[in-house]
Amino acid sequence: MELINNKDFMACKNCVEEPVIELSNSDKSLCKNCFIRYFEKKVLKTIKKYGLIEDNERIGVAVSGGKDSLSVLSILTKLQKKYKNIWLTAIAIDEGIAGYRILDDLKDYCKMENITLEIVSFKDEFGISLDEALKKVDIKACSICGVLRRSLLNRKARELKLDKLATGHNLDDEAQSVMMNYLKGNNEKSIRLGPKTSLVVDSRFIPRIKPLYFMSEKEVATYAFLKKFPVKFNECPNTAGAYREVVRNMLNDIEMKYPGTKYGIISSFLELLPSLLKTYSGKKANSCTKCDEPSSKDVCNTCKMLDLISI
Repeated sequence: MELINNKDFMACKNCVEEPVIELSNSDKSLCKNCFIRYFEKKVLKTIKKYGLIEDNERIGVAVSGGKDSLSVLSILTKLQKKYKNIWLTAIAIDEGIAGYRILDDLKDYCKMENITLEIVSFKDEFGISLDEALKKVDIKACSICGVLRRSLLNRKARELKLDKLATGHNLDDEAQSVMMNYLKGNNEKSIRLGPKTSLVVDSRFIPRIKPLYFMSEKEVATYAFLKKFPVKFNECPNTAGAYREVVRNMLNDIEMKYPGTKYGIISSFLELLPSLLKTYSGKKANSCTKCDEPSSKDVCNTCKMLDLISI
């Protein structure tokens, strides 16, 4: 797989407006209008090049109300209005984090754009909110949230008969995931990464796609700000001390000293991904003996986590 470079997306030659951003992995600076065109064009090229969305597909968009998911939702909405041959449904997960996951602005945005919004919560589906779970067990919040959130998104997407589920993962997120798996020796987990799910071992898994795969976090934040999305740029209160935060800070430090590091990580990973898929392909999912969801073991991670936090 070939990395999509910023060199393919230059500013218009006649632009004399004040620049708003210097592109990641490039010495080019863009004004507001040029940057918005650059951003949207690059995301659409990613969608086309990697076949993220095909004609007549039902696409779910995992939305949190943050900059990444609203950027994806906005661009896919423009795509839908232009071609009218895809159907979008936004899916929001309310984990139950006091003062953090406020979905009122998201509801208003989806209503204004005529987007169907489905909201599901940990409390309704699992009988316990994340805040309540953290009071009962000494487990990292991200460990609980990650397992339950992935499970709930997949179940809801399947219930809605969606073909694919788009997420707001950007280049920084992916570089962090690649490094986390490498540092932990979890090479097999890396086959889940890439612009789209490359290995589906069970039809009960809804394939994931990442339209923002080649966009840096700085670029996404700039786009969301310039488009005036109703976004609160606040971090989840549970990320402090999490392993991902440690890796993120490390990569940010290296990127500051050696620009292009994150692009290099993704470029190398995409070259290795076909070999990883070849090595770990052929495995089939079992059915969890407790909930009948697909699982690599007798009991799925979701049921194991729910057993732990119900003690």
